[in-house]
Amino acid sequence: MRKIASLLALAPLLGACSWGITLDEAGKRVRTAWNDDVSACRELGKVTVSVMDHVGPVNRNDIKVRDELEVMARNEAAKMGADTIKPLAEPSDGSQPWGAYQCGTAAPTRTGASAPVASPAPAPAATAGVPAAGFETYPAKGH
Repeated sequence: MRKIASLLALAPLLGACSWGITLDEAGKRVRTAWNDDVSACRELGKVTVSVMDHVGPVNRNDIKVRDELEVMARNEAAKMGADTIKPLAEPSDGSQPWGAYQCGTAAPTRTGASAPVASPAPAPAATAGVPAAGFETYPAKGH
């Protein structure tokens, strides 16, 4: 009975572990295009990655699993020379397919974007002690 209680007490802790999956230097240069249009990019291939989505009968945190899948996909895509990845499907049983793309300087555009967004107009200059934004901030502790 004690062994079962010990295992049940450890299960939530194991579900939060990251299992040593880290973003390597090359993977840091790969961006994730969640909702972006990658049609202007060159497709390099498909990467399917997988992680443990449960430990015994206990499911791992879904956000952790998704994060680890993205990290692994970015690392693998970098090995292919890709600079952008996009999920091709939702994770299933700890596995997820990703498309690997080379977009170069032509970054993917937002799906449904009709025209490029113009840069905002510069803020008006401050006049006679009144800040440009029309409000002033004060420190919370009188520093």
